[in-house]
Amino acid sequence: MADRYDAIVVGAGPNGLAAAITLSRAGRSVLVVEARSTIGGGSRTAELTLPAFRHDVCSAIHPLGRASPVFGELPLARHGLAWIEPPVQLAHPLDDGAAAFVLRDLDATASTLGSDGRAYARLLGPVARDWEVITRRFLGPIDPLAGLRHPGVALRLGWRSIQPARLLARRFRTDAARALLAGASAHSMLPLDALASGAFGVSLLASAHAVGWPMPVGGSQAIPDALAAHLAQLGGEIRTGLEIRSLKELPPHRAILFDLTPRQVLAIAGDRLRGAYAAQLRRYRYGPGSFKLDIALDGPVPWRNPGVGEAGTVHLGGRFEEIVASERAVSRGRVPERPFVLLAQQSRFDASRAPEGKHTVWAYCHVPNGSPADMTEPILAQVERFAPGFRERILQVHAMGAHELEAYNPNYVGGDINGGLQSLTQFFTRPAVRLDPYSTPDPGLFICSSSTPPGGGVHGICGWRAARSALRGVLR
Repeated sequence: MADRYDAIVVGAGPNGLAAAITLSRAGRSVLVVEARSTIGGGSRTAELTLPAFRHDVCSAIHPLGRASPVFGELPLARHGLAWIEPPVQLAHPLDDGAAAFVLRDLDATASTLGSDGRAYARLLGPVARDWEVITRRFLGPIDPLAGLRHPGVALRLGWRSIQPARLLARRFRTDAARALLAGASAHSMLPLDALASGAFGVSLLASAHAVGWPMPVGGSQAIPDALAAHLAQLGGEIRTGLEIRSLKELPPHRAILFDLTPRQVLAIAGDRLRGAYAAQLRRYRYGPGSFKLDIALDGPVPWRNPGVGEAGTVHLGGRFEEIVASERAVSRGRVPERPFVLLAQQSRFDASRAPEGKHTVWAYCHVPNGSPADMTEPILAQVERFAPGFRERILQVHAMGAHELEAYNPNYVGGDINGGLQSLTQFFTRPAVRLDPYSTPDPGLFICSSSTPPGGGVHGICGWRAARSALRGVLR
């Protein structure tokens, strides 16, 4: 270990590693410190149930990972990162045995939606076509110049994004199209009548057509492993098992970048962050929590509609109105009786995830922040609802509630996997109102976590932008 570093990154999640790589590529000496024994943050894979069953502990499906302009510029394939794209990006089964399917091809998807096909294509086609510009220019702090350079993209994205999902749903008449929009919008962890909830639905569905909803071969751990290998090639260092409680524990440095949420930043560096800025960090709002199951199965999920088995991601929540009710309950601090469940079935497409003939299921639902509720039975009931006989194939279940998720990863405050509420008022101003949201009043301290724009997701953009901020400032 060196005696002095240009920068120290606290936290070895994808954003922290992306920040370290950006600084290393600029010729700066970098040390990454990680409290846990393994790197990865929200992108880890482990045997949570039985031996040889490899489960993604947190993130699982990665449209933003494949689309990321940060990851796309790095030789991650040389370091073992490979993507699997399932035949169907997303399936949403309904109670009558029918299901809505999102295919990579927009027109093919529209053709399955009957009378709503044309409306679906009109809503999502322009965003899918603009996807590369959106990921490069609009996923970050508000940038008026981006709007001036790409006025058409800004207009097409803006008026769609600000609308509540409930308002956008009026475009559709069929249960299938309305359910697709509701499920995708519910990724926001916002009630579906909230401003900007539709932005998540539109952007996620558009990404399915633009870049797909892929999964990494071998598990999500492959992403940070590839990033770490590239960082090592650049001369960067990583130390695991080193929990930082005070800045005095760090070796000499010029800058610190925190891949942490405001609560942890204040705990470590509060004596250097005072006044109005510190007050904003203390007022930072965290969103709903999650309750997650990892399940080892004696065979594939026996979906009533066999086509659902071709999807990497499955949304379980029935009709639009049911999903609205579930997310509204969570936003009001109540546990939903029939939760909206997000499910991934990676082993259907990646044989490395389970022993031959066996399978894994990754599933979670939303709960109020910090909720102690055990949602095991409600989640299993939702799967059984659309896959009769599912319970009979269960070998073992591993559960993580909101408190267990936070214990596993302190960035998941109260089980919030997005690093903070992603409401309209906090989306671009996270974690505080500043022209440069990655900087702090202390010129040597920066925040590079998902608590900065553009928020949650495995994409590295927060880390990349924070590193560029440091390079413009104390590290120039």
